[in-house]
Amino acid sequence: MKRSDILTFVGVIVFLSPFFIFDSVYEFYNDWNRSNPMSMAFLKFAILATFGEVLGLRIKTGKYSAPGFGLFPRAVIWGFLGMWIAAAMGVFRSGVPAFMDKFTVFNGMLVAMSGDFTAMKLLGAFFISVMMNTSFAPVFMTLHKITDTHITNNGGKIGCLLKPIPIRKTIISLNWDVQWNFVFKKTIPFFWIPAHTLTFILPTHMQVLFAALLGVALGVILSIAALKSKA
Repeated sequence: MKRSDILTFVGVIVFLSPFFIFDSVYEFYNDWNRSNPMSMAFLKFAILATFGEVLGLRIKTGKYSAPGFGLFPRAVIWGFLGMWIAAAMGVFRSGVPAFMDKFTVFNGMLVAMSGDFTAMKLLGAFFISVMMNTSFAPVFMTLHKITDTHITNNGGKIGCLLKPIPIRKTIISLNWDVQWNFVFKKTIPFFWIPAHTLTFILPTHMQVLFAALLGVALGVILSIAALKSKA
């Protein structure tokens, strides 16, 4: 373990410890989360999902930073993507159970989603996850890849946030073999659907935070996959 790893670990502990040590900090977080859900979604993803990419960089290169990585642009992009994810989660969380509740066999699902854990709530969470990950997720993943490519092509400079993205040129340049055969075919059914099923079982105020934490896990998973593909 390198010195940078120890410092990173200590930094994470220092950052998280106030939420566990001081009730006032945790209560402030919950109050702000309830009254400002979209701004909190921005912050959660800007911090956690970007940290996932930093960990991924550490796994791939052995370092937490690299020329052209673009930490700040990535954080800003993840913040806005996080707001989009939070909105999508709200739509699917409300809409899917309401639709499924119309069928006799799934009657009671809408009520079950706001109650304690039951088989019906598990089934509802699974349906929400399947619908979101087979419709919203591919579009989101492609857009994220486009923004990621845009940041890389501009050397990670802050100015890339103000430059128009050459969508057509960027889409053509994407590695669609990897996008389809790994990102879509493997991460969606084997990681995202199970992970988001668990997400939608959690209390509503914890769901966006857990989704942002999954961004950390995904950064690690994608990095390990990249290393295996080179082996």
